[in-house]
Amino acid sequence: MQIMLTIILMVIIGAIIGGVTNALAIKMLFRPYKALYVGKWRVPFTPGLIPKRRDELAEQMGKMVVNHLLTPESIQRKFLNEGFQKEFTGVVQNEMENFLKTTISPAELLEKFGVSDVQGKIEKRLNEAIEQKYENLMEKYREQPLKQIIPENLRDKVNEKIPSISNFILQKGIDYFSSYEGNLRIQRMADDFLKERSGVLGSMLQMFMGNINIADKIQPEIIKFLRNEGTADIITTLLKNEWEKVLEWKAVKIEEQFKKENVLSFIKNSVNKVIKLDHYFQAPISNLTDPYRTEIIETLAPSTVKLLSDWLSNRVDELMKRLRLQEIVRDQVETFSVERLEEMVLSITKSELKMITYLGALLGGIIGLFQGLIALFI
Repeated sequence: MQIMLTIILMVIIGAIIGGVTNALAIKMLFRPYKALYVGKWRVPFTPGLIPKRRDELAEQMGKMVVNHLLTPESIQRKFLNEGFQKEFTGVVQNEMENFLKTTISPAELLEKFGVSDVQGKIEKRLNEAIEQKYENLMEKYREQPLKQIIPENLRDKVNEKIPSISNFILQKGIDYFSSYEGNLRIQRMADDFLKERSGVLGSMLQMFMGNINIADKIQPEIIKFLRNEGTADIITTLLKNEWEKVLEWKAVKIEEQFKKENVLSFIKNSVNKVIKLDHYFQAPISNLTDPYRTEIIETLAPSTVKLLSDWLSNRVDELMKRLRLQEIVRDQVETFSVERLEEMVLSITKSELKMITYLGALLGGIIGLFQGLIALFI
C-alpha cells in the first residue's frame, strides 16, 4: 500500500511539473514584455522570446503573407472567378444606379473633389483656343481673296442655292404686299408721293383717280411684277453678281467690315450654343444620364467589371510589387504592442496551447510513473 501511494504521488508530482513547465514555457514566449535587470545584470530569458525577436517576427510575417497567403496567383484566380465577377458586377450596378439617380450637378460633384468653377475654366480655355485658331487662320488667309479660301464645292453649293434664295425673297415680297400691312404701306407711299407733287401733276392724278384707293390699283401690279419670271431672273442675276464681288474680297475686308471683336464674339457665342456647357455642368446628373441609364447599368457596368478584372489580373504581380505588401505587413506588425501580439496569437492558438499544457502534464505523469516503478525495483 505504501508503494502504491508512492507511485501515485510521483505520478501527480510529475504531471504537475510537466504541466507547469509547459505552461511556463508558453508564458515565456511573451512574458516578460521587457528585459529585467538586477543592477546592471540582465536577468536571463528576459524579455520573452516574441518581444525579443519582434522585428524578425514582423519580417517573417510579411514574407509569409506575400509568399504563401496573398500571392499573385491566388489574387489572379479571385479576379477571374466567375462568382466573384458576378458579385462584383452586382455591387457596381447598384452603386452606379444610385449615382445616376442623384440630383447633384456635375459642377457640384467636382466642387466636392476640390475642383471649383470648372465651367468658367473650360469656357476660358475654349475662348482662348478660338482666339488662337482665329489668329492663325487670319494670319494665313488675311491677304487672300475669299474665292481662294472657300472650298470649291461650297462655292458651287452657294451658286446652286441662289435661284432658290431669289424665289424665297420674291415669295416673301408677294406675301408681304398681299397682306393688309403691305396694302397700308403702299397707300402711305402713294400719299407721300402725291404730297411731294402737290402741283399740276398731283392735281391731275387726283382728278383721274377720283375717290379710288391708289393702293388697290398699285398692289396687284406689284404682285404681278414680283411673280414675273423676268423679275426672278433679275434678282438671281443681281445676287450672283454680288456673290462674285464678295468672293473677290480679301479676308481682311471681312474683318474690317464686321470688326475683329464682333467676329470673335459671334464665333464664341455660336460655339457655346452648340456645346451648351451650362446644360452639361448645371443640370442634375439624373437628367443628363436618364436616356442612357438602362444601357449604362445593364451593358456598360458588366463590361467595365470584365475589363477591370482582366486588367488587374494581368498586372497583379506588378501592382503587388508597387504596393510593397511585405513592407506594409512588417511595418504594421512592428507597430503592434507586445500585449496585442500575445492576444492575437492566443486567440488563434488558445486550444492548441492548452493541449500542449495538458500534454506536458500527461508526459510528466508518465515519467513519474516510470520513476516510481524503477524506484520499486531498485
